[in-house]
Amino acid sequence: MEKTEDGFIISAPAVAADLPEEEEAQAPEDEEALFGNATDLIKSTFEVTVTLADQQADPNSPLFSAKSFEQLGLHQDLLKGIYQMGFSKPSKIQERALPLLLANPPQNFIGQSQSGTGKTAAFVLTMLSRIDFSQNKTQALCLAPSRELARQIMSVVVAMGKYTPVQTEYAIRDALPKGASRVTAQIIVGTPGTMIHLIKMRVIDTSEVKVFVLDEADNMLDQGGLGDQTLRVKNMLPRTHPVQIVLFSATFPDHVRSFAAKCAPNANKIELKSNELSVDNIVQFYLDCATEDEKYDALVNLYHVLTVGQSIIFCQHRHTADRISQRMTAEGHKVASLHGAKDSTERDAVIDRFREGREKVLITTNVLARGIDVLQVNLVINYDLPMLNERENWQNKNDVRPDIETYIHRIGRTGRFGRKGISINFVHNRLTHEHMNMLQKGTGKPIIKIETHDIDVMEEQMKKALKAS
Repeated sequence: MEKTEDGFIISAPAVAADLPEEEEAQAPEDEEALFGNATDLIKSTFEVTVTLADQQADPNSPLFSAKSFEQLGLHQDLLKGIYQMGFSKPSKIQERALPLLLANPPQNFIGQSQSGTGKTAAFVLTMLSRIDFSQNKTQALCLAPSRELARQIMSVVVAMGKYTPVQTEYAIRDALPKGASRVTAQIIVGTPGTMIHLIKMRVIDTSEVKVFVLDEADNMLDQGGLGDQTLRVKNMLPRTHPVQIVLFSATFPDHVRSFAAKCAPNANKIELKSNELSVDNIVQFYLDCATEDEKYDALVNLYHVLTVGQSIIFCQHRHTADRISQRMTAEGHKVASLHGAKDSTERDAVIDRFREGREKVLITTNVLARGIDVLQVNLVINYDLPMLNERENWQNKNDVRPDIETYIHRIGRTGRFGRKGISINFVHNRLTHEHMNMLQKGTGKPIIKIETHDIDVMEEQMKKALKAS
């Protein structure tokens, strides 16, 4: 093992035996310290391990780490799109991943990367680099676990491909024009179930696909049948020519590792060190409410204390999200609720209004816990703490432990791209207090108690804690 100057651990090339078989605020004087510089778009300090599946891939090659986008030999039209998006040079993840992703002949790739490290740009750039714009045929498929994440990925495709003639289409429910018999877009982004349906109906022809991207693999496997559906899409890809398979996951427990090996065999890999999955730039608080009913009063008091840019409130149940949304709207707050029971048109409209800043508060369930990037979000509230038995495919529904992984993803909706953020947890009895302590132990970071009985005391305590951070 050799450590390079930029903090990466490079492992020796894997031999065959090593290979697997087969997503009013602070006082003005505190604002910059809390939320950072908006131009810090691609700063990343993550340390990663690189494993090379190809014996010929040389870590000493000058292209093994790309310090600039020009080094990658990209077309000028792609470079223009990249720079207009605000990327000046590759992030730490990108500088190692992109030479492997773009090398010829194409090779499968497995990457572990949190949101905010530039991984979406990396796989979008791969798709845009592989397709032949002169051919009106589908050449790249990308799967995401939710329509919200699929739409977010597509926004990156459109922005990065702005100066190219790329044709794009969604494979998400209710997105295709009615009566469409054939889609010829070069890049299609969608969710597994809809993608399978459109391929089966021959609306999508996979015979010329060159790249297959799977984002948020761990989230796919947490949502019941999405993992199986994803493998079914993979099995519908052409066998007449090689297809480059690119898989990203925020975490790699054993079941995700096994899935990745089946989906993308003999892949180059980039993995974060486990201690890099951190919440260092998020100041965590908790409010100790006397009863469940007092949680709403404490929530309203918070919005008297903090004037935040935008915030997300996570609830356990859809009816809780709707109830809070109705009450806060009646009290004059610009809020909206978003969950799986809403129809697709409404879901799209809500997330678009939130991205545009027309809604300041989004109240949601775990549908937005992962992968969604809205840079203006500087506060996340866990009105209800996430529990393991809420996961769709969790076998033990009597498991009453808190879900530390989902908690980290939830609060990670703030503190994006190296900025500072705030998360606030609500507890209301001995059990929820114990759960919060387990989350504190699991993240290895303090969760600071804030009194709820007096608004002035609440404000003073939060300001003091934020300055100390």
